[in-house]
Amino acid sequence: MTMNSAHTTATEEITAAARDDVEGWFDGDAERMRRALHPDLAKRSLDVDDAGQERIETLTAEQMIRWTREGVGQQRDPGDRQIEITVHQVDDGLATATCLCALYVDHLQLAKTADGWKIVNILWAWLV
Repeated sequence: MTMNSAHTTATEEITAAARDDVEGWFDGDAERMRRALHPDLAKRSLDVDDAGQERIETLTAEQMIRWTREGVGQQRDPGDRQIEITVHQVDDGLATATCLCALYVDHLQLAKTADGWKIVNILWAWLV
């Protein structure tokens, strides 16, 4: 495999992992979510309470998989999801990507594991 085709394959696999995450969430497909996420996932967002106090909210893979199974994402499905995935960088088993949809932006960091590309870190925000 040439370097270019290896990069193309990695980009396709990274995109598939990002799709498993976002589409699995909206479809309520916990198996797709599990396939996308590394078990040690840290999904973080900046939260500001009514008093203006900032804190970082951290979610785990276990929470995301459970909420997916419970249909939380299905309840939030906007219908027209407007999903756009961009792979920014791929380096020797590490990658960065962005997943943009109608409701959220996710900045993803992924690692190539023995089981394929897994999302290890997500920094995300609401768009609405």
